[in-house]
Amino acid sequence: MAPTLEDRPELDFDTQTNVASKLVAPEPEHCPGPDSQLAGQGDACAGCPNQSICASAPKGPDPDISIITAHLSAVKHKILVLSGKGGVGKSTFTSMLAHGFAANPDLTIGVMDTDICGPSMPKMMGVESEKIHVSAAGWSPVWVTDNLGIMSVQFMLPNRDDAVIWRGPKKNGLIKQFLKDVEWGEMDFLLVDTPPGTSDEHLSVNSFLKESGVAGALLVTTPQEVSLLDVRKEIDFCRKANIPIIGLAENMSGFVCPNCKTESQIFPPSTGGAKQLAVDTGIPFLGAVPLDPRIGMAADYGESFLDAFPDSPACKSLNDIVQKVKDFIDR
Repeated sequence: MAPTLEDRPELDFDTQTNVASKLVAPEPEHCPGPDSQLAGQGDACAGCPNQSICASAPKGPDPDISIITAHLSAVKHKILVLSGKGGVGKSTFTSMLAHGFAANPDLTIGVMDTDICGPSMPKMMGVESEKIHVSAAGWSPVWVTDNLGIMSVQFMLPNRDDAVIWRGPKKNGLIKQFLKDVEWGEMDFLLVDTPPGTSDEHLSVNSFLKESGVAGALLVTTPQEVSLLDVRKEIDFCRKANIPIIGLAENMSGFVCPNCKTESQIFPPSTGGAKQLAVDTGIPFLGAVPLDPRIGMAADYGESFLDAFPDSPACKSLNDIVQKVKDFIDR
């Protein structure tokens, strides 16, 4: 029987990596860290409301990390897709990126949807009604095509419109299970679609993959400064977490009319857009994908935009970005 949120193998939500989510107060200055050997015992711990929590928590590295590393040894490259700001089309971009990679029949691609509270990837991939198959080897990804598989919490919901109302520890536990128990097998690329921000899901993925290695992060933004503001924070997060930055892609960059091919700026870049931000921060600019109403239509119907409209300007831009990501990986 396929697992659901009501009936599934028990998740270990009380792992060492979740100690921080149990703290009752902000970590003080000079805090040794809730997972360190000195947690609850250092000079900075005296008088801290978290002292007893940190002192009683398990110490040392999470033993499941080595299990995850061995389990994902046949996955060559893990890529995080980040945005910072919500609403920039990151999940849509991830789905098109996956189809772009999967256009090569010699490659096997996986997509892991870590947007636990807003899992839209199955809808965009046309597999929303599918369920997870469980075998002795673990959970099997849902296969969109022969060489493109996906895993998402959406497959586990009793009803399609059920809300997932979870705090950090339960989200982290499910993400760990996606990495540890899903039978990804031999894959060339595992794309990790993340929610907006720099919070629990991002920290968990980076922590769980720290031994097996993250090939890099692809950042998605739109041209306006409101989006770029949060992308700057995402760049800072990647640098602090030692995640290589593959580059920055600008989504919804202008609108190209499907009929007359005239381009209009729907979101004018008041500060130079993603290209200028890439120059200012010293990261690669991967390209700009124009608005095309057919992208949204393809996502709604669970079809590949790249297959349906191969001659569109957006498709050509996406294929260029796919090639630049491959070049980054192969360098």
